[in-house]
Amino acid sequence: MTQDAERLPSAAPPQRERLVGDLPLYVEAHGEGPVICLAHGFGGSARNWRPQARALAASFRTVVFDLRGHGRSAAPVTAAAYRRDALVGDFDRVLDWAGAERALMGGISMGAGLALHHALLHKERVPGLILAAFPPAASRGRGGDWAHAFASAIDRVGLEAAGAQYAWGPKGGFDPRAAEWVKAGFLEHPPHAVAHLLREVLASQPSVAELSVHLEAFTAPALVLVGSRDRLSLAASQALAEALPRAQLEIIEGAGHLVNLERREYVSDLMLRFATEVREADRRWASPSARGGAPKPQVSRAEE
Repeated sequence: MTQDAERLPSAAPPQRERLVGDLPLYVEAHGEGPVICLAHGFGGSARNWRPQARALAASFRTVVFDLRGHGRSAAPVTAAAYRRDALVGDFDRVLDWAGAERALMGGISMGAGLALHHALLHKERVPGLILAAFPPAASRGRGGDWAHAFASAIDRVGLEAAGAQYAWGPKGGFDPRAAEWVKAGFLEHPPHAVAHLLREVLASQPSVAELSVHLEAFTAPALVLVGSRDRLSLAASQALAEALPRAQLEIIEGAGHLVNLERREYVSDLMLRFATEVREADRRWASPSARGGAPKPQVSRAEE
């Protein structure tokens, strides 16, 4: 899912580093200005947001990172390390690295769910949200049963065979091109991490209705993006947009689940317009300040 996300030229090379410590994380930043932090989806990597990061670089500092268990970040062995709260806590480390007191938060699919979770915990630090292909609840559609079955298949037959049955094969819900992206992305990651994420995160994804009280209290603007052909996330994204008081829903005609890669220029334009509107309305975000009280994480240089 990664190769086609890298073809847009960049005016300046991104900053690439590895946060060291108990759990190393790969991070990169594109451009300068108010910080936008974007999380990739299940089985993806920071590369998946590069088309948008490059498009935003002239006006914003877009920070992307490999979630734990993915790509160039560490992949702990224990299942407990993949609980939702642990992944959400990694956002704080990334924002500390970026020196961001406030950041526009976003993500796609599982990353959208995690970014929303973080925003609801830290409403005062989030001037806005960009949520693409919001994940369906574990209690609906393929949901929790699918996640547990996929994880069990990984344990039995390995990631490639299990993925062909549950992710990028006919049951995955992707068109052929997107299925190739998904397969390439998944096979970059340790199988044990994929199985743990299925059981600890995807199998417990709450529904929009379950989050409704918290969503009603989130008063910052939100951009909700979803493809018209995304049978996994269309209903959940529509429900999310209805539940958030200041949400703008964009249903992108002809796009599937990987909406930011399938319609990269259009999505980049929507995100740039939205981020610019938020910056004009929010002076505290428009004039970034360093986050007080948080030590800068130790880092080492990271290669592509």
